[in-house]
Amino acid sequence: MSIKKSRRCVTLLVATVTIILSIAPVSAQIVFDPNNYAQNVLQAARALEQISHQVTSLQNQAQMLINQARNLASLPQSSLNQIQQSIQRTQQLLGQAQRIAYDVGQIDQAFSTTYGAASTTASDHALIDGARERWRNSVAGLQDAMKVHAGVVANIDTNRVEMSSLVTASQSATGALQATQAGNQLIALQTQQVADLTAAVAAQGRAQNLEAAQRAAAQEQGREQLRRFLTPGAGYRPTTVRMFQ
Repeated sequence: MSIKKSRRCVTLLVATVTIILSIAPVSAQIVFDPNNYAQNVLQAARALEQISHQVTSLQNQAQMLINQARNLASLPQSSLNQIQQSIQRTQQLLGQAQRIAYDVGQIDQAFSTTYGAASTTASDHALIDGARERWRNSVAGLQDAMKVHAGVVANIDTNRVEMSSLVTASQSATGALQATQAGNQLIALQTQQVADLTAAVAAQGRAQNLEAAQRAAAQEQGREQLRRFLTPGAGYRPTTVRMFQ
């Protein structure tokens, strides 16, 4: 109740009391102070209005606390464990690389020996063994690349399920913290997908590089074998052969 409405009620009450006292017998009249009564009613109205304001203030504070609790509530769903498992599976596939793996020292050693210049003193049998070794490396690289690609494809369905759950959780978030956590997990999921893509590109590049190195070494070995074929030797010398005993 506002002060203006309270004053109107007091004025109406005072007028009513005045009329009653004017028509009442003299013997029935009692001592009544309209001004004092009006002041009491006005004070009561003001007190009621202050209480109403305090109740409204308490309601606002309670709503603010409820909103703060919602903003501080954690997201009930977490996809971090699933994302880490997907990354670990891809890392395991990369760690299973055969023969020449993803190691700088091992690569340098292989290119200084197996893929190096053809030796002019090595036997023909040694040259053939080197060519066979390089072919095996190329086949292993292609197999490793296909295994990594298969692992990345297997993660696609898992990522789809997790992305759907995180988007739903983000849209139904009740507070700022839940929305932020859902957004952070979506970023982590995208990071895992980028890691899968990087692994697939690395495996494919390794297979292609091994194949290119094999062709380069084969050309070098071909030149060495051609040189040996064209180098003049002792020539043919007839010998006696006994075919039947």
